[in-house]
Amino acid sequence: MHGITTKEQEGKKVYFKNIKIKTTNLKPSAFPADIYVVNFVPNYLTDYEKQHGWKLLFDGKNPSSWRSAKAATFPAQGWKTTDGTLTVLSSEGKEAANGGDIVTKEQYKAFDLSFEFKLSPGANSGVKYFVTLDEKTQGSAIGLEYQVLDDALHPDAKLGRDGNRTLASLYDLKKADKNPRFIHPIGEWNVGRIIVYPDNRVEHYLNGAKVLEYVRGSQEFRDLVAQSKYKVWPNFGEAAAGHILLQDHGNLVSFRSIKIKELK
Repeated sequence: MHGITTKEQEGKKVYFKNIKIKTTNLKPSAFPADIYVVNFVPNYLTDYEKQHGWKLLFDGKNPSSWRSAKAATFPAQGWKTTDGTLTVLSSEGKEAANGGDIVTKEQYKAFDLSFEFKLSPGANSGVKYFVTLDEKTQGSAIGLEYQVLDDALHPDAKLGRDGNRTLASLYDLKKADKNPRFIHPIGEWNVGRIIVYPDNRVEHYLNGAKVLEYVRGSQEFRDLVAQSKYKVWPNFGEAAAGHILLQDHGNLVSFRSIKIKELK
């Protein structure tokens, strides 16, 4: 009980659960290797993360792990690295019309990917995975997408089906089940996380909370694809390996602390 000082606080409730305590046979032990350690120091890996296979995909200075989705080099314009961030610049909302998408030079199969992103008002972007670049599209490259969006101001949030184009959703396929209190305001940093397990289970997280899960290649997944814009692409989202992609959708969006751990 923390005291009630105003009429508005009357009736407020606080709930607790999963309260545990151990008082005997106490011995120090290391965390299991698969424990995800929250680390809010930008573009930095702790000793624990290094020991357990995490690698930075952006060190805050040099985007050496990335290249253009349509060239072997990093875009000469449209992206900038400053103050520890990797930022796609605005081009008035024109998709892939300035610097274009960037992808990792490496391809990944099963992985745990963590990243921070900061949106400008009304912005749209995305983090895509299992991007093969085989489709040779004119706009953004094709891949499974963790949607990065200002739900309140960008019209895409109201398109698609049942909210499946909103923040942290599997774009155009499955809606993220988000509690508003876990969403940081526009202009502040949010933490996204995508886990792809070796058995093709996939999870999306937003600021520490799991917001959706699915299984690549399952009948449920294929049924979702059949109702989406991706139905024209054979075997969409089922590649054995692919690039990670940061999308240029023509809006100012910043990324940092992009790190990955390959799973086996």
